[in-house]
Amino acid sequence: MSEPWTELLDEATRPYRKAGRFAYHFARGKLGRDPVFRAILEQGLLAGSQHILDLGCGEGLLTAWLQAAARCHDRGSWPQAWPAPIRPQSIRGIELRPPEVMRAQRALGALCGVTQGDIRTAALGSADTVVVLDVLHYLPAAAQPQMLHRIRAALPPGGRLLLRVGDAAAGLRFRVTQWTDKLILLGRGHGMLTTHCRTLGEWRELLTASGFDSTPAWMSQGTPFANVLLIAHAR
Repeated sequence: MSEPWTELLDEATRPYRKAGRFAYHFARGKLGRDPVFRAILEQGLLAGSQHILDLGCGEGLLTAWLQAAARCHDRGSWPQAWPAPIRPQSIRGIELRPPEVMRAQRALGALCGVTQGDIRTAALGSADTVVVLDVLHYLPAAAQPQMLHRIRAALPPGGRLLLRVGDAAAGLRFRVTQWTDKLILLGRGHGMLTTHCRTLGEWRELLTASGFDSTPAWMSQGTPFANVLLIAHAR
């Protein structure tokens, strides 16, 4: 792991020490191993975003990540090959589980924009970018298009949606994704939740029907999973 990358990881996870050992180690593991967070910065996937809405945001890792990136850039500790990090005017998050919200608020303090609510019914307001990472498959199949229509209504034409999903057509990699998902949920005391998954083609068809054009990007580098990031723009 390169020195700038290690410094960024340290900077992003340090605030979670205030939220307890679990919050800190979870943040360290997720930000350090999940390729989507590095891709967001390395590929400039949020370029131009001023008002970001993070749905199912957990303990606010995306907020911590973007704030840490800006601080590292200001100190001159930033990979030259990466685009400059964004400095959005607002980052809001909605999370269903109160313990996650509490950890986010303890870690991020006054900089925390995470509130408790059900993304299916909470007021979304408006945003120019919506981020939904590994969340939509927990909603019932009939609720998924409804949720995407709600997201489309919160975005202007040309607004961006970053949606990470599992590809149910990916064979063994998808089964590993499901097993790991269930084990993590059990370990965190959430029981055996039912998931409602689709193939990549079906996810893209659903986005098209909801008013989006999408481009897929494989987002499981270095892992055994079948995750795909759909980079979608509102029509």
